[in-house]
Amino acid sequence: MLEKRIIVCLDVRDGRTTKGIRFKGNVDIGDPVAMARTYYEGGVDELVFYDITASSERRSVMLDVVEEVARQIFVPFSVGGGIATLEQMRNVLLAGAEKVSVNSQAVRNPQIIDQGAAAFGNQCVVLGMDVQADDAMPSGYRVVIDGGRTPTERDALQWAHEATARGAGEIVLNSIDADGTTNGYDCRVTGIISRAVSVPVVASGGAGTPQHVAEVLSEGYADAALVASMVHYGTYSVADIKRHLQCVGIPVRLDGIP
Repeated sequence: MLEKRIIVCLDVRDGRTTKGIRFKGNVDIGDPVAMARTYYEGGVDELVFYDITASSERRSVMLDVVEEVARQIFVPFSVGGGIATLEQMRNVLLAGAEKVSVNSQAVRNPQIIDQGAAAFGNQCVVLGMDVQADDAMPSGYRVVIDGGRTPTERDALQWAHEATARGAGEIVLNSIDADGTTNGYDCRVTGIISRAVSVPVVASGGAGTPQHVAEVLSEGYADAALVASMVHYGTYSVADIKRHLQCVGIPVRLDGIP
């Protein structure tokens, strides 16, 4: 069985790491560069950096912060936020990221996925997908863009199929309803998407305990779990999460665990 990955998410606004609940009430929690270094030294498998206001402000990601983070870590690093063109993708990769995450701008212009996959390879293109439960949609989940501000007419399952067909090599699936609540992931939507696509799916939104992580990696069929609040506030460490997963029989990489 392949090892499951633990990924820490750094939501960045105005150059500072921030955290909210259901995309609202964000508070400043620290310097993303220093936090990235700490998580790297703590044994994290990957880091995700989201410039959370770039899309709504119609601008690209802050490359200077990306460069600083990339200098501090030696694990895969994914960056997203307002990326709408091939040139912006290239700039993010040149700044030190291994993967580029497209979300709102890909919904507006799906061809950016095709272009990115053709230019840099499927493994470099990550679809970030924020979803909200909605019985009006065929899958029961609606795609929402602009950092949770703008509902779309796209069904989550339909969009996952289209994006992977276009070349997205991974999906980071975030439940807006669960985001920041620390009450657990939405295993239902994670399972729906994971079983329907052939690319890795990263579960995001709601992690509060190591058992929540274990549940989504098994019941939700996720290939990786993204965590934020539970490690940002010091409730648990990456090592705590990985040791728990090992104890319940979920394979994880233990190299680098202090």
